[in-house]
Amino acid sequence: MTDGGEAPDMVSFRECARRVVAEGIAPTMTHQRVSQLRTHPGFPPVVQIGRSSAVDWNLARPFFKALAERAAARDSRRRADPIEESSGDENER
Repeated sequence: MTDGGEAPDMVSFRECARRVVAEGIAPTMTHQRVSQLRTHPGFPPVVQIGRSSAVDWNLARPFFKALAERAAARDSRRRADPIEESSGDENER
C-alpha cells in the first residue's frame, strides 16, 4: 500500500485522529471528521477490518499535512507562525 516500500502502518480512524493531534498537524481532529474526509480526493484507500475502518498512516499523514496547510492559508489562527495582520497603532479606529 505504501509508495516507499515500507510496511503499512494500518490505524483505525480513532488512532488516525489521535495522531493528527499528537503530531501537531491540526489542533483538533475526531474520528467522525476522518470518516467525513474519506470522500475527499486524495484520501488514501480505506480497509474494513471487522466493523472498523482503517487507513495506512504512511499514506494518510501527507494527506492531513496538506489539508492543514490549506486550512492555514485560509485561517491565520491555524498558521504555525502567525503573520501580524495589523500595522501601526491598534488603538486607531
